[in-house]
Amino acid sequence: MYDLAIIGGGPAGYVAAEKAGAAGLGVVLFEKRELGGVCLNEGCIPTKTLLYSAKMYDHATGGKKYGITAGEVSYEYKKIADRKTKVVRKLVAGIKMKMEAANVTVVRGEAMIERGDANGVVITCDGQCYDAKKLLVCTGSEAFVPPIPGLVDNEAVLTNREMLALTEAPASLVVIGGGVIGMEFASLCNSLGIPVTVVEMMPEILGGMDKEVSEILRGIYAKRGVKFCLQCKVTRVEGNTVHYTDADGNEQQCEGDRILVSIGRRPVLKGYGLENIAVEVERGIKVNGYMQTSLPNVYAAGDVTGFSMLAHTASREAEVAVNHILGVDDSMEYNAIPGVVYTNPEVSCVGLTEEQAANAGIEYSLHKLPMTYAGRFVAENEGQTGLCKVLVLPDGKVLGVHMLGNSSSEFVCAACMAITNGLTVEQLKRTVFPHPTVCEILKEAL
Repeated sequence: MYDLAIIGGGPAGYVAAEKAGAAGLGVVLFEKRELGGVCLNEGCIPTKTLLYSAKMYDHATGGKKYGITAGEVSYEYKKIADRKTKVVRKLVAGIKMKMEAANVTVVRGEAMIERGDANGVVITCDGQCYDAKKLLVCTGSEAFVPPIPGLVDNEAVLTNREMLALTEAPASLVVIGGGVIGMEFASLCNSLGIPVTVVEMMPEILGGMDKEVSEILRGIYAKRGVKFCLQCKVTRVEGNTVHYTDADGNEQQCEGDRILVSIGRRPVLKGYGLENIAVEVERGIKVNGYMQTSLPNVYAAGDVTGFSMLAHTASREAEVAVNHILGVDDSMEYNAIPGVVYTNPEVSCVGLTEEQAANAGIEYSLHKLPMTYAGRFVAENEGQTGLCKVLVLPDGKVLGVHMLGNSSSEFVCAACMAITNGLTVEQLKRTVFPHPTVCEILKEAL
């Protein structure tokens, strides 16, 4: 009998497996596709690899602003896609090595929970039976395709999985949904000179993020040629044509060689026998602060909980679950989960937005500066201004940080640490920041 069985080898599953295995627990990890899950194979990593190639192309074509003149610049999408595949394979191999080093038994196949109680669980996979004292469910999420006529069985319609599998760039792209995934693919195609239309049902893109930052980013991409159709509801898709009603209720349409559906993701709850252990499910699997489900020896982490569908959240939740199994005092907190949109320029944020604070009746003061107050930002981002907003509570502690500007994703963790550890503005001011760096904007804004 294993000490711990884990279903799903994504950012939650493989992190938990490595941590538990390294602590001496007997661990079996089930994964029906490739280790790394959606994030590594058809999400975070491949998308960012493609976006970096697009950014390199932006640099090459925009070199004159920096006194650099290049010859004829072009790209080969097949080679960009091939590099993406190479990066993914390399990282998957790295996870396999980690599993081996932690003595984790990896089983490739579809796991099915047959039964379970306080004494343990029984799982079958490809005809084999596995017993474990505890279970961690990390089955992740999948792209949600709404029941809009014409989205199913339409070769022109793609989710992020199919979009990442393309080896040839689309001639044009319609993005249904202006969230994080939609905007990242819009950024990719726009950088490569591909016409893009974004159809979004809400009044602004990047719902849930700071509205001022979202509005500025939309303005930047609108100037670059991206067409935004806000407050527009898609009613049907016919071939390559997307039909929608605009904010005034008028029927409109747009066309694209490819149509990307990116309106959100939903937890994967079916197909693993969860009903056989009767864990409580709301939006996803319901858990407590230790990631325990309604069955105490069954835990859940990652997107399957339906709460914070981010890879880094999943990994932290996995750590909390394993720590609880090991008897380590730890619990999950969600007040300092960073979010990043890897457009060009990128958006980085953590904590509450102004809108969220106002809706919750929380008093705060606002500190705001253009990114150009950081010397290195000016040196490396010709013609851009960017933005840094810091929300501060009356007691001086940081409530939220929201930034628009390249490299902000690399230092938003400093804001995360400030919120996590309850640091005050005065404590941050006394911190010595390296100069010149873009991260100095955090101190300058205060």
